[in-house]
Amino acid sequence: MIEVRNLAVAFDGTKILRNMTLSLPKGKLTGIVGPNGAGKSTLLTAMGRLTPIHSGEILFDGFPIGDIATASLAKRLSIFRQSTPITPRLSVRDLISFGRYPHTQGRPTGADLLIIEQAIARLDLSEFADRYLDTLSGGQRQRALLGMVLAQTGDVVLLDEPLNNLDITHARTVMRVAREEIEMGRTVAIVLHDLSIAANHCDHVIALKDGQLHSSGKPEYVLTNEGLSDLYNTKVDVAEIEGRRVILTV
Repeated sequence: MIEVRNLAVAFDGTKILRNMTLSLPKGKLTGIVGPNGAGKSTLLTAMGRLTPIHSGEILFDGFPIGDIATASLAKRLSIFRQSTPITPRLSVRDLISFGRYPHTQGRPTGADLLIIEQAIARLDLSEFADRYLDTLSGGQRQRALLGMVLAQTGDVVLLDEPLNNLDITHARTVMRVAREEIEMGRTVAIVLHDLSIAANHCDHVIALKDGQLHSSGKPEYVLTNEGLSDLYNTKVDVAEIEGRRVILTV
């Protein structure tokens, strides 16, 4: 679905990503992990065509992503970013409705309105749907932004640290929704800091370190004692408790 070949991204002459070659498996949930500053968000925004690339290429279904018309790409790819400016006096429903704009150009049909309401319900936002964004908590606003991304119904969904600011109940909701997207035939990539969540929810893991690909593959092959200890430069133990893998630092 998305292939990255020899990618380099630089800001002010400093390379953030170097010689990166990887792919997002189609129809799978891919977790992107690594220490702070590893380039996780930069990789995600480059794949979402929001960050210019220095060299290399990114392919979407075999075509250079830069050659795809913006209107067409917006119907097929959606991205949740850590910081998205929003107008505070929008309601939750209004914000989520913007996710349908690439499809409707501001003229939603009954089917579009149903998709909007489904996104509201899936993220447990029904009781807040008509409230203004500036009356909500940070976590509630974050879920509303995620609802806008879901309403876009892209073939590829890119999520940059969507669990930040969320309590454990709503973090679980977001991971359930991510799995539902896979069941609907979509491809999802999600930047995660919680390695236990990556181990138990993701089909595929990409680990970055110092702007380069450290490792990639199934969670059981990437999220190991040795691999994680090297990735984070600290001792990490992987345990299994009641059939679930738990990542422990010592």
